[in-house]
Amino acid sequence: MSSQASLPAAVIFDVDGTLTDTEPAWERVRAGLAAADGADYGPDHALAMMGMSTREWSTYLSEVVGLNGSPEDCARRTIDGMRKLYHGGVGILPGAREAVRAMAELVPVGIASSSPVVLIEAAIEELGVGDVVSAHVSTEQVERGKPAPDGYLRCCELLGVDPTQCLAIEDSTAGIRSALAAGMGVVAILQPFHQPSDELLARCTVLQDLTQLTPQRLRELW
Repeated sequence: MSSQASLPAAVIFDVDGTLTDTEPAWERVRAGLAAADGADYGPDHALAMMGMSTREWSTYLSEVVGLNGSPEDCARRTIDGMRKLYHGGVGILPGAREAVRAMAELVPVGIASSSPVVLIEAAIEELGVGDVVSAHVSTEQVERGKPAPDGYLRCCELLGVDPTQCLAIEDSTAGIRSALAAGMGVVAILQPFHQPSDELLARCTVLQDLTQLTPQRLRELW
């Protein structure tokens, strides 16, 4: 991270597992669909799909896991299941709402997520931060999902900033690799769900949760 600037050009957040407690929910929905269709589903499948775009994971569900129907059918069924969970109130992770607003007081804030646009927008509404998020990108809107850098690069483009001068807030292995591939600095928020390797975390600033992402800490780590 650059020592020549007191602040990054922008801060870009992931959603699932970073702002919202929805990573386990995705797996409950997918496992439920697999059980209904008589298909086997396990931790290896969950790990393989982390960071994939909608097109990628729906194809995986159809062709690898063996859910009934086309990739489009698998995407629709999964997103419908997630929508129901969102309508019931999604869990906001500690400090998430406050961190987004605190960063937005200093620099432009964006979101780059593997979730479909409709669920990103639902999360933004649930967080109550629509007035401070300047751009949001789903990997369904770019060619490749995480760990490819496409989503982060597109969000930086929309914000009009140089990715190498930006900071990503991530939790997953695929997400961290995506941001690093874009040339960004990375803050990793530790979660019990598929925690990244120590080797990968060594390339990040690691925080226990978003309550630690304060304006003072941002200046210190940048």
